[in-house]
Amino acid sequence: MTRYILRRLIAMPFLVLGIVTLAFLLTTVTKGDPLTAIVSDRQMNDPVAVAAAKARWGLDRSLPERYVIYVGNLLTGDMGTSFITRRPVAQDVFYRLPATMELVLAAMVIGSTIGISLGVLAAYFRNTVIDHAARFFALFGSSIPVFWLGLALLYVFSVKWGVLPGPGRLDPRAAPPASVTGFMTVDSLLAGNIKLFLDALWHLILPAFVLGWAVAGTISRLVRANMLEVLDREFILTARAKGAGEFRVVVRHALRNTLVPTLTVIGYSFAYLLTGAVLTETIFSWPGMGSYAVEAARGLDFPAIIGVTIVGGVVFLLTNLLTDIAYVIANPRVRLG
Repeated sequence: MTRYILRRLIAMPFLVLGIVTLAFLLTTVTKGDPLTAIVSDRQMNDPVAVAAAKARWGLDRSLPERYVIYVGNLLTGDMGTSFITRRPVAQDVFYRLPATMELVLAAMVIGSTIGISLGVLAAYFRNTVIDHAARFFALFGSSIPVFWLGLALLYVFSVKWGVLPGPGRLDPRAAPPASVTGFMTVDSLLAGNIKLFLDALWHLILPAFVLGWAVAGTISRLVRANMLEVLDREFILTARAKGAGEFRVVVRHALRNTLVPTLTVIGYSFAYLLTGAVLTETIFSWPGMGSYAVEAARGLDFPAIIGVTIVGGVVFLLTNLLTDIAYVIANPRVRLG
């Protein structure tokens, strides 16, 4: 396994270079003019101002020159400067990334827990009311649009009933803790402020549930299908014949043999949610990568768009590697080659 990991780590820089190249080229074929995000409408008619802006941001250079300069700067950790915020893109991205990571991790915990539990119950109580209800939940969760679910739950639980807070990571009147990890819940605990921790956790529940619902539906269907196959195998019958309890049979023997394909879905879902939580972050005013990507796309902020794409690609590659390693932990019979 060590050789496999080393090979993947050696290949990763070349894969990242491919992602950078593709993202850079895609920004050059768009019809939008990035100058609209740099200079005002009045200055667009001033040739001197336009020429100065092009020279300032390197837009007067040829495409190969801009690409070589960008890759060279990227090797030093410089992702360029945002057209909109006028700050380094790396600073913006890594300021926003912890908020999205916190939301996605919470969503994956909720989605995986609900999905695995419902899948096991649906398979064990096959063709019963529990099975039909779990399958309906999986189908409903996978089919319903995220923006509709987010707005509906926000209206019901926050506006109508008032049992959960509205958008944002904290109460508007609360002062955020000193940023250490960027995770509001963790930083609140590090600051010793339990009240602020509960407030951050309370704000996290609704958007994490909305984001994790679709994942729960997918995981539930996959676990159910694999559990139905495993429960009919001979080693399950042997375990029952030896007097093993049903809980041990289901969890220790059956569920463990369904974890390998389930880990694949969980790993790819995590990478997808990290870069695809745009609608959830927009609805709940969550200052993460998704909302930053939307702002960059609206303003034709090409350095920010490329920066978000690079970070998303690196996270996807790392998640894929960690998923492969988790295969071996979940099932020692699997060998990576």
